[in-house]
Amino acid sequence: MSTAGATGLYGSDRSLLGPLATRLADRGILKWVIAVTAAFGAILEIIDTSIINVALPDIQGNLGATLSEAGWVSTGYACANVVMIPLTAWLGYRFGKKQYLLFSLAGFTAASVMCGLSTSLMMLIIARVLQGFCGGGLLAKAQSLLFETFPRSEQPAAQALFGIAVISGPAFGPVLGGWLTDTLGWRWIFFINLPLGILAVVMTMIFLPRDRAEDRVSSRVDWWGIGLLTIGLGCFQTMLEEGQEDDWFSSRFIVLMAVGALIGGTLFIWRELTTPAPAVDLRVLRHRSLAAGSAYSFVLGAGLYGVMFAVPIFVQDFLHFTAMQSGLILMPGAFASAVVMIVMGKISGRFDARLLIACGAIATTGTALLLSTINPDTGTGSLFLPLVLRGVGAVMMFVPLSLATLGSLPKSAIAAGSGFYSLTRQMGSSIGIAVITTLLTHREAVHRAVLVENITDTSPEVATRVQLLGQAFATRSADPVLVHRQAMSVLDQTVNAQALLLSFADVFFYVAAAFVVTLPLLFLLNKGGNREAAASAH
Repeated sequence: MSTAGATGLYGSDRSLLGPLATRLADRGILKWVIAVTAAFGAILEIIDTSIINVALPDIQGNLGATLSEAGWVSTGYACANVVMIPLTAWLGYRFGKKQYLLFSLAGFTAASVMCGLSTSLMMLIIARVLQGFCGGGLLAKAQSLLFETFPRSEQPAAQALFGIAVISGPAFGPVLGGWLTDTLGWRWIFFINLPLGILAVVMTMIFLPRDRAEDRVSSRVDWWGIGLLTIGLGCFQTMLEEGQEDDWFSSRFIVLMAVGALIGGTLFIWRELTTPAPAVDLRVLRHRSLAAGSAYSFVLGAGLYGVMFAVPIFVQDFLHFTAMQSGLILMPGAFASAVVMIVMGKISGRFDARLLIACGAIATTGTALLLSTINPDTGTGSLFLPLVLRGVGAVMMFVPLSLATLGSLPKSAIAAGSGFYSLTRQMGSSIGIAVITTLLTHREAVHRAVLVENITDTSPEVATRVQLLGQAFATRSADPVLVHRQAMSVLDQTVNAQALLLSFADVFFYVAAAFVVTLPLLFLLNKGGNREAAASAH
């Protein structure tokens, strides 16, 4: 708007604004209120992606389910989420951007209450699927709103505000989930969304301009495209979520999911490129910045969220932290992200985005290399610097990458572009976690085999260790057979712990290598910066 009060998407028609929004527009702050509103919805979705994991054991016990059955509480949400992300642009144009955002927030809040009231595992899974369908529209729609609301000069600051939600959400989720589960019970990880969801709905109703009738598209619904998208992405996400549990392609179910993902995905791409009114406009990838930025967003999601996934597992399995303690160890990095995000909001427009992304990638590579040096003496103090560095590197990549990927798109392509961009980050996260989980299992088995080969009866070191352990256990039992068995059991546990430690070191090294290998993708991006943004930041 000429007043900068509402959003450039709606022109300067003040009749689209409510009384309070008009007053805020006169003061030039309405756009920032809209940014907070959009980020608020994104925070709800992001935190709910990770908050559930720490509560699964309690849910399993309370609802009488096995751990694999309880895992579908996360799988159902993830599958529904990734299916909806690419459809957000079409749904926004068909029903109106404000109306669709309101529906998503209200539906997400209602589904959260259903989750908390669930009396059976099936009811909880259904409620989580509904929550995922509604939540899928929050993240991409929030980012597209920012690009449609703010002029280029203020995009760095707006994206920094949004980035705080995206970067810090996965760190705060486990901490909040652990505390709520331990103090109030697992149902409160869902009930906590009720007041927050209501606040987000009210803010959206009051501050977002109404949709103009001419901005809506009433073309025929592409049911084939929606169906093929659901089959392709749903099967692919299910394969990623359940693959490790079912030993991947040795399972007939996983093979079926892989076939469904391949056929559904292939037919979906063909359908969307040949139909005149696609549900997902894949033609938007003709913009080189979007194609290259989405490819790097995939790497960003896999690497950053992979590290966020691996570190809590390491501290719980090796250092024997509780779920809440493992979440707290990520907090310094989250605070570092928030501080650097403010700085990046001021300087992003002044510098070549590719340079800032490269600096962030180098910082993240340093994080992974530091983590790859973990050893039996590694403790919380040793993890502080790498995790803070990871928080800094994440921010240095996130804000410039968003600007370089989406900032140069025409407004007609922003909604579809932001949906695809968000999808690649989400899929990168899912694939990264699946690959890391598989690598941990595989490398642990490899290292254990190597270590066991060197443990022989003729080894002086082994004989000495068994003798010392035997002497310690002999003070508790006079049975030499039992004493020897106990000594060998302790030796086996030591081997397992060392193999686990080495497998984590390998995974962190692979993450570092991935960021180095993919750096050439940055040459395909736009610079992202502009003089107008630099002047505004100054």
